[in-house]
Amino acid sequence: MGGTKQTQSDDSASRPTALAKLFLEDGTVLVGTSFGCHKAVEGEVVFCTGMVGYPESLTDPSYQGQILTLTQPMIGNYGVPDRTVMDEFGLPKYFES
Repeated sequence: MGGTKQTQSDDSASRPTALAKLFLEDGTVLVGTSFGCHKAVEGEVVFCTGMVGYPESLTDPSYQGQILTLTQPMIGNYGVPDRTVMDEFGLPKYFES
């Protein structure tokens, strides 16, 4: 896939368009849309079935070297907090985790 391409995290971010492929051991190939860091990786695919706590799962160091799959369909479907709104300490007001 070449070099690393970071996605934007401000209002100018556009919908991801890069294709991603997941190659399974049995020869199955799954095609989807890549988001985040567009970079080739390999690892064991694991599942997180929880309805809450996914921000913690995504940053949990115990998943290092694994490809974490979130199975709950509503993950992130409620929107993304505005990163320009700050609290009284100068931190993003709606920052999760």
